[in-house]
Amino acid sequence: MDKTFKMLEFIIDDDSDDEKIYNFVSSLADEDVEGEATSSRVPRPRTYIPRDREDAALRLYNDYFSETPNYTEKNFKRRYRMSRELFLRIIEGISNFNSSDIPDYFMFFRERPDATGHQSLTILQKCTVAIRQMAYGTTPDLHDEYVKIGEKTAALCLDNFCRCVFHLFARQYLRKPTAEDIARLYNFHAQKHGLPGMLGSIDCMHWEWKNCPIAWQGQYTRGANNDINVLNYSPLFNTIKNETVPPSPFDVNGHHYERGYYLGDGIYPDWAMLVKAPHSPTDEPRKKIKRFQESARKDIERAFGVLQGRFQMLKTLARSMDFNKIRRHMYACIILHNMIQENNGFVIGKKEERMIQRNPPRRLHRDLRDRDAMVKEIRDKQVHKQLEADLTEHVWNLSPYFRTANIIE
Repeated sequence: MDKTFKMLEFIIDDDSDDEKIYNFVSSLADEDVEGEATSSRVPRPRTYIPRDREDAALRLYNDYFSETPNYTEKNFKRRYRMSRELFLRIIEGISNFNSSDIPDYFMFFRERPDATGHQSLTILQKCTVAIRQMAYGTTPDLHDEYVKIGEKTAALCLDNFCRCVFHLFARQYLRKPTAEDIARLYNFHAQKHGLPGMLGSIDCMHWEWKNCPIAWQGQYTRGANNDINVLNYSPLFNTIKNETVPPSPFDVNGHHYERGYYLGDGIYPDWAMLVKAPHSPTDEPRKKIKRFQESARKDIERAFGVLQGRFQMLKTLARSMDFNKIRRHMYACIILHNMIQENNGFVIGKKEERMIQRNPPRRLHRDLRDRDAMVKEIRDKQVHKQLEADLTEHVWNLSPYFRTANIIE
């Protein structure tokens, strides 16, 4: 009984990982062998299923990856959520990864013969199973009939694939914006939405956890994770508090502001870096800024719908019992989404300029008083009111023939 409680406490520990759990369970198994506590349950032998994985690998190759595939590029994009070129780029990055100490999740995709001399599952089979679980939100055993991969192996394919994607592409596709990126955002939103100094929009997307431990349920439910609580725990403004982001000043209506702003709905507080639409406006200028603000927010918030539509896994209940796995799966979906958007041409700026992170932000050890002063500056209600008034005046003075133009390069 004591070991049972110890195991439960160990599993719900946020810092525990698979290796620690494996070692802990192994130690308990050793004690059982010595006769301290044995189970009366009779072990059931594993059922052998003859899977012809070589034939499945050849069929998969002929269907999608040969010079004359059976399915067209349109079918490939529907089932893999990306172009064949991008998928093969990811495959190449995983298979060609080379380091003095290659992580286990990269070794998982290396093809080598098993103990019987048969070739292992190919990287195309493993990555196909992983991406289809993400794309369709299916259980791991659903693709066994076509790709010939068992349930446990399919679950490992998903988690290791997400680890590899994060390891290879997180630095490029989850990086913080540089000064050049911010300038492009300012220019884009000023011409597209008529709002100078705009960085983006703030909102929440909930992903419910099916197997959330009872001890954590109060922290991972919709009531606790509302927009305000998520904002308070979000690291979005931490880089600004620590002054580890490049300066982003802008001018509007004759006033100078040191930092850009984000759009938000009425639930958010009156902070200097948040701009909300007026509630029930009566005069024409405020009605116009409300239309502009809501139009810009809809354009940006559609990204959540596109993300969930592209990866149905985010619409279903999260099945993993490990919080870190869920986090890895979410990050991998976001990275792949950004890669797909770039591949489709829906990005701001030039590709070759985004490959290198210029002027990396400095990490400063700031005095606590300076940090508190920065927090007060971010949450300044007077600046919030002045910014909303300036944007209202700016939008009202725009030409009545202002049209949003697609300036994505």
